[in-house]
Amino acid sequence: MVDPEVRERIAARRAELNGLEEQLVKRLDQVRAERNELAVAERVLARVSEQIAGERAASAPAPAPAPARVAGRAVLLVPHRGDSVDKTALPGDYRRILVIVRAAGGPVQVRAVGEELGLQVEVRGKLEPLRAKLVKLADRGWLHKRGDGKFTARL
Repeated sequence: MVDPEVRERIAARRAELNGLEEQLVKRLDQVRAERNELAVAERVLARVSEQIAGERAASAPAPAPAPARVAGRAVLLVPHRGDSVDKTALPGDYRRILVIVRAAGGPVQVRAVGEELGLQVEVRGKLEPLRAKLVKLADRGWLHKRGDGKFTARL
């Protein structure tokens, strides 16, 4: 026969453990709920961060073009004209062309620029690379190419 005192002690310990289990289950539910809230907060933060980064990237000035490589050699690219870019960003030969066109004070033909640079303007093949440079300056916003093929400086 089992002692009634032992039965009472077992019943008391069982009640104590049942109470502890209820507390632990309640605490576990709270921990899981908080963990789920943190997961949602992380997703929202990631989404907002992406939106902010996208807005900053859209409003940031375009990065300067990187030097390109052609046939294994580094080639300087003509940067787009912008508020923070001045003519010192241009390679030397492009700066000389820009100075000549600005000094002309009006529309100028490729031949006139070639004469100023000391090129053999009688040879058409000598003017085509110069024409390509003038067109590139116009495409990047440094010069304006008119319909008649002449170039003017942008202010």
